Amino acid sequence: MKIRGNVIVLTGGKLDSKNAKTAHGLLRGSKRFNVTCIVDKKFSGKYVHIDDNGKIIISSKKSNIKIFKDLKSFIKSNIKVEYCVIGVASAGGLLSKEMRKDVIMAMQNKISIINGLHSILKNDKEIEKISNDYNVKIHDIRASKARGKLNFWSGKIYDVKAPKIVVLGTDCGLGKRTTAKLIVENLKKNNVKSDMVYTGQTGWMQGWEHGFIFDSTLNDFVSGELEAAIYECYISKNPEYILIEGQAALRNPSGPCGSEFLISADVDGVIIQHSPKRKFYDGWEHVNAVMPSLDSEIKLINSYGKDVIAITLNTQGMTDQEKIYHKELITKDLDIPVFLPIDEGVDGILEILNNKYYEN
Repeated sequence: MKIRGNVIVLTGGKLDSKNAKTAHGLLRGSKRFNVTCIVDKKFSGKYVHIDDNGKIIISSKKSNIKIFKDLKSFIKSNIKVEYCVIGVASAGGLLSKEMRKDVIMAMQNKISIINGLHSILKNDKEIEKISNDYNVKIHDIRASKARGKLNFWSGKIYDVKAPKIVVLGTDCGLGKRTTAKLIVENLKKNNVKSDMVYTGQTGWMQGWEHGFIFDSTLNDFVSGELEAAIYECYISKNPEYILIEGQAALRNPSGPCGSEFLISADVDGVIIQHSPKRKFYDGWEHVNAVMPSLDSEIKLINSYGKDVIAITLNTQGMTDQEKIYHKELITKDLDIPVFLPIDEGVDGILEILNNKYYEN
């Protein structure tokens, strides 16, 4: 069964926070789902706008995407959707009480559920019973694959001849997937055949064809699933470039991640996403988990034998003056091209790629 259609997205008062990154990803564009509206009590009555670089703007000016106070008010609007998407990430991947009520109400109104949380809703007896009673589906995107369907690393990654570029980050929640998506779109705009391999639930929801859910995969098979997704993308699409969505960060103590991309995926280059204003690993300020410097992160990547070909900055919370300051400072200090994807786009990446991988 193909899962596609119109959706309403639940954000539980967090639409303007990084917790709503799934919602943000869908708003920035999906080949699988069409976002018709949002449920978020904090911004009730307002509308969502997306600019050309993917910047999300919430305002009173009307658009095609209205924000409702709660699911009840959405139901009264008579807008028709096929799915209700849980659009936030939560601590421990748990479904909040408020969102649980909305999920149940959605099912009672014949709307199927798209769940990207770590909590598997099909294992919830009450929710499973309601889905059966109302003949609606629950799609737990993070449900693990059956062991027999998992791939172990084989070495066929060395048969992939297209340059493989991973977008890594210095922390979680910095916009790695968004940057990879913007780069692919920019390359396609310039008639360069390219594609993205997703590694998280939002990438699947956006409708990318090749990828897997990294953090719901048994550890022994992560490298193999990554390899298989990249190889399948290469064989089926024959792209000039393959962009890969990174996960977490190499030295995030709550879940270090990244060596799989550098070693098992044997990437040809790294673009690193960074937030100059972030001093601690997100959510770990209370244990004084200080983020290492960008320079030391790049040196760590270099120690794997991989080059950082560009730096992209997450500028959330910065003034325009701060954005310019950090861009110029990092460019000068590290002598690596720096981009502000959401503010300025990614024009210039193609020239860097072509000069490095196709100059002859």
